[in-house]
Amino acid sequence: MEKNMYTKILNGISEGVYFVDVNRKINFWNKAAEEITGYKKSEIVEKHCYDNILNHVDDKGNHLCMNGCPLLETIKDGNSRERKVYLRHKKGYRVPVIVKAIPIYEQGEVIGAVETFTDVSPNKMLLKSNNDLMNNIFKDELTKLPNRKYLNSHLDSVMLKYKNLNISLGVMFLDIDFFKKVNDTYGHDVGDEVLQMIAKVFNNSCRDNDVIGRWGGEEFIGVFENVDENKLIEIANRIRMLIENSELNLEERKIKVTISIGVSLIKEGDSVETLVKRADEGVYLAKKNGRNRVEFKK
Repeated sequence: MEKNMYTKILNGISEGVYFVDVNRKINFWNKAAEEITGYKKSEIVEKHCYDNILNHVDDKGNHLCMNGCPLLETIKDGNSRERKVYLRHKKGYRVPVIVKAIPIYEQGEVIGAVETFTDVSPNKMLLKSNNDLMNNIFKDELTKLPNRKYLNSHLDSVMLKYKNLNISLGVMFLDIDFFKKVNDTYGHDVGDEVLQMIAKVFNNSCRDNDVIGRWGGEEFIGVFENVDENKLIEIANRIRMLIENSELNLEERKIKVTISIGVSLIKEGDSVETLVKRADEGVYLAKKNGRNRVEFKK
């Protein structure tokens, strides 16, 4: 009865929770863990966390299951710890979470650990805060991202803020590498799923007031306020890294893509057109220099 009571409590909380023994075999997986990761309990329990199911990476793209696993460190030294990582959802995209690893003791010895994880994805784009009119007019139907009409309106708005309030403004131009090859090899339906996966990554890697929308085809534009060159490049590289570490799982196939990103900051005399054009030139440089990279265009 007591065990059932605790299970019911753990299944009723909003944080993902799982237990492992000292060999890192998973023996409990709660409802929130299923919702956050997409993996059912039946797919996880009795497997090991080092099987790379969630394939945690940090902000720099380090694969923590191989080196730097907070859960393993807690089992070894008995100390609780907390970190921000990105887990891989069952559908392939990355989800930012805060993980907390807590040791389980029995008679003074560590016999396992509990890991809790909380989805810390930012609000899913400004688009969602503007009610039905925004959703009907300014949303890209496939990716659910802001569409080109919204981006043009938003760029005009932030340009005015720059001119009147001197609020810094950065733009990213993002282009999926070899996307035509994906469509030609797997078909346009799979290509659409890749676009949807990438849109999820965008939603999960930006700050609350950042906007990334679909410009057309496999091209996207990001608009970022209150950034300098270093911050803009940092955000762009995080997006690039998370896409590189995501994958679309289709039966026996795992489809991975990369993205090239051009970034630019507004400067005196810029218009929306000249700012976007410079970022687009950055994409050209990124592709010319090997793809899957970020290029800043002054």
